[in-house]
Amino acid sequence: MKIFTDSGCDLPKSYYEENDVILLPLRVQVNNHEYDDVLSIDSKEVYDAIRQGAHPKTSQVSPELFLQQFESLAKSGEPGIYIAFSSELSGTYSTALMIRNQVLEQYPTLQLAIVDSKCASLGYGLVVEEAVQLRKAGTSLDEIETKIQLLASQMEHLFTVEDLDYLAKGGRVSKASAFLGGLLSIKPILNVEDGKLVPIEKSRGRKKAIARMLDLMQERGGNFADKIVGISHSDDLAFANEVKASIQERFAPKAVQMTMIGSVIGSHVGPGTIAIFFTNKSYQA
Repeated sequence: MKIFTDSGCDLPKSYYEENDVILLPLRVQVNNHEYDDVLSIDSKEVYDAIRQGAHPKTSQVSPELFLQQFESLAKSGEPGIYIAFSSELSGTYSTALMIRNQVLEQYPTLQLAIVDSKCASLGYGLVVEEAVQLRKAGTSLDEIETKIQLLASQMEHLFTVEDLDYLAKGGRVSKASAFLGGLLSIKPILNVEDGKLVPIEKSRGRKKAIARMLDLMQERGGNFADKIVGISHSDDLAFANEVKASIQERFAPKAVQMTMIGSVIGSHVGPGTIAIFFTNKSYQA
């Protein structure tokens, strides 16, 4: 069984080859040059460019790449599943559906499930990792699709950003709010609701924002003994390690996994963002 994902999942480059996952890169344009995310540019280069005044632009997986990969799958006769970046944050999911329908006209025996994760960054990455584990266990395509949809629907995302200006450029907050927030060191806390990134609270200062995020973890996650917690950061490993230590001390989770936020999401949230991911109280594997 083939597993496809796109670079919105923010898994490290080595993961795809080591686990036989086909990466479909989103694209990022920096200083008038377009790159395939992960494959031809890494996120550190993008953050360095942002700090030097660049304003990266991003775009979805190319339809041509979907066509190439889905036709290859159809010809192989293997089943496949594409777990997609949230449809509320990218047009990639809808393009994949369109291309699958196109391929089905020529190859009606194509077996390809397409799942809208409605997740982002490592929250999405944890869903992909679960699909890989299910495949290793010999789980059928239909069952993987069902289990992945359930996991994705109960994956919590909590973010805070270092600089509101990046969210203002993307329309998440007003420019006036960003200016005032910068003066007062206001840090928004955001989460993902039905695939959309939504501001939920504000805190004065970064450490207070993280403290509140940990309280929200307690409220939403309950017992973490059997949970994997994900942390992603936009080029601030030292602070991410502080957050990791706080989570381990307070919750003692089964594991904590950490990664850098990739070029595409990083282009919209900017350097210094910290995000935490975990399943909610309702989730039962």
